[in-house]
Amino acid sequence: MARGWESKEIESQIEAAEGRAARDQRTQLTPEQLRLERERDSIELSRTRVLQDIAAASNPGYIALLERSLSFLDEKLAKLAAGGKS
Repeated sequence: MARGWESKEIESQIEAAEGRAARDQRTQLTPEQLRLERERDSIELSRTRVLQDIAAASNPGYIALLERSLSFLDEKLAKLAAGGKS
């Protein structure tokens, strides 16, 4: 039992170190890079929500609306990846 606890402790230490490394990398980003990263995260979150809504929807009209929304979000992500402004 103690062995399992130790491995969990080591795992949490590794995760903490990775978290610190990610934070350190974030602090080196320019304000514009941070803005773009936040925008991309927001769009990806919206995209996930739309995909969940599509999976749960049964009304064909609503599904069509959600699919158009998904297409719009995909276009915005493509523009961000290409370096263009949204």
